[in-house]
Amino acid sequence: MNWDNYIENFKYHLKIERGLSENSIKGYVYDINKFYNFLKINNIKSNPTDINIDLIKEFLYINSGKIKSRSQSRQISSLKSFFSYLVFENIIKMSPIDIIDSPKVGRKLPETLTNNEVNLILESIKLKSKNGYRNRAIIETLYGSGLRVSELINLKISNIYFDEDLIMILGKGNKQRFVPMSYYSKKYIKKYIYDFRSKKVIKKNFNDYLFINKNGKNLSRVAIFNIVKDLMNFLNFKKNISPHTFRHSFATHILENGADLRSIQQMMGHENITTTEIYTHVDTKHLSKVLEKYHPRSKN
Repeated sequence: MNWDNYIENFKYHLKIERGLSENSIKGYVYDINKFYNFLKINNIKSNPTDINIDLIKEFLYINSGKIKSRSQSRQISSLKSFFSYLVFENIIKMSPIDIIDSPKVGRKLPETLTNNEVNLILESIKLKSKNGYRNRAIIETLYGSGLRVSELINLKISNIYFDEDLIMILGKGNKQRFVPMSYYSKKYIKKYIYDFRSKKVIKKNFNDYLFINKNGKNLSRVAIFNIVKDLMNFLNFKKNISPHTFRHSFATHILENGADLRSIQQMMGHENITTTEIYTHVDTKHLSKVLEKYHPRSKN
């Protein structure tokens, strides 16, 4: 087999065996192709079965001056996954990259919105506009349940339990979880479904998708980004806001109001609680209140 065959089979492995999302798979494949291009540029005619640690070190060294440590760490992770897959398939006996450590990467704190900023954004949506109620329901759901964009665009009406105020989400790795639906999410989703969505001509196979575009299909990730971008431009926001910012704000705000990390982890669909713990670093205002309340030298 040649490199293209190995990479294609690796893609299937990531999708079927590991259940990764399309975006994650694209990231892995991008890094492997970059390594393959490095070999071609340098006229190194080696199959994946012939790769040794010296070649990998040379590739990483050449790229180290061009990319940040976060990107370099991702490259190493991608290469480790690729060669681990070859070991798993008994194509090679030992991975040539296992002894290479990833550079330490500082955890970047997520951008969040204040309660007032969230309210300002929501109130700026003109409900009487063509997609007003749909867009209001989108932002309410992103913020009210902390969904990822990929989860939002694939949300099915049949997975919304209005009587129980719950939404069933198909998250990363096709893992299911239930998240609570806020009062306002429920209000605007119902209004959108019964008064606006019901009047649309929806394409076959898209009848169960909640959020529909003008072509009768479910919205794309780009469409959600554009909805948020237009709102930010209208309000002239200086913060770098994306749809994911509402997810970060959801976690930060419920932590501020007393939610425990384990519950937040379950609602966010984080596999590891260390991912959730980043919100304890964001919530500095809450920590100051704890100090004020409990430290003996903070009292008058």
